[in-house]
Amino acid sequence: MLRILFLFLVIGSLLSCKKTSEEVALPPGPESYYYPPLTGEEWLTKTATGLNWDETKLQEAFDYAGSKNSFGVVLLQHGKIVKEQYWNGWTKDTKYYIASAGKSVAGFLTGIAQQEGTLNINNKVSQYLGTGWTSLSLAKENLITVKNQLTMTTGLDDAVADPDCINPSCLLYKADAGTRWAYHNAPYHLLQDVIANASGKTFNQYSKEKLFDKIGMPNAFWYNHIMWCTTREAARFGSMIISGGKWNGVSLSSDAGYFNAMLNSSQTINNSYGYLWWLNGKQNFMLPQSQLVFPGSLCTNAPADMYMALGKDDKKIYIVPSLDVVLVRLGDSAGTTTAGPSSFDNELWGKLKLALKY
Repeated sequence: MLRILFLFLVIGSLLSCKKTSEEVALPPGPESYYYPPLTGEEWLTKTATGLNWDETKLQEAFDYAGSKNSFGVVLLQHGKIVKEQYWNGWTKDTKYYIASAGKSVAGFLTGIAQQEGTLNINNKVSQYLGTGWTSLSLAKENLITVKNQLTMTTGLDDAVADPDCINPSCLLYKADAGTRWAYHNAPYHLLQDVIANASGKTFNQYSKEKLFDKIGMPNAFWYNHIMWCTTREAARFGSMIISGGKWNGVSLSSDAGYFNAMLNSSQTINNSYGYLWWLNGKQNFMLPQSQLVFPGSLCTNAPADMYMALGKDDKKIYIVPSLDVVLVRLGDSAGTTTAGPSSFDNELWGKLKLALKY
């Protein structure tokens, strides 16, 4: 009897140990992407050391950015802040214009307008602005679609005295729509009017309703076609984009076809341009104010899968899916005053490469 009792005790002990061992050995589940609350200042952080990044080299990269007229830089990994630094009296609450980086925001909002049936990017622009919005003949004007506005292929002359002018007298024929890539602000500015007219709302109202309020950007607004926001708000936008157009389980962008097209080559003239987004890792690229096609990638020091919202005076929202990283840099010119890619991109990512160990 004692032997049987002892046997039961041994078996029970073994089973108990096995259960405990199995519970301890269970691997943790995948970390959920972090989204800060829509209101308040809470934003969880993680350390560079915890990611096996080089914290010293990361600080060197931020020091470099600070030496180049950067006023606010935020680095996120999986939605959490790894490093955030401000200069020139800035704080996390300082609002600043993001110049042409706002084009990428408008590109995303165009996708929302299409998925809701407000517009169709394959429709001619005159359907939303009326005929005579350019100085072109009606036949040539009707060749220009909303997609041409998104891809910088309207064919309108970008060498006019004022490339921001949206009056018909400034919108002159250069080539048939779709046959020439040229970085041109005026057709993009009119894209905002297309969305406003199609939706029956001002572009500010539309942006607030469809995007800003949904991801916690209460300070963001548009003024004269230019978007203003805080550094953290720009990072929120980047987080939503890297999440595939979702925010904390809510899908802002349900049109996967549009979203994927937005972040891939939109035409074969400049492979490094999507729907108002700049793309790294492509076989060639073009630059604003030039018709030259350069071989190779925009930013050789950065991961090939990086895509970017880029603005004048080096306003930057970098998004790198392979690293699960969003990096925002706001400030004044780091040495390049034009919109689009600059030497600052490659120099900064050369230093980040040492820090992030990719």
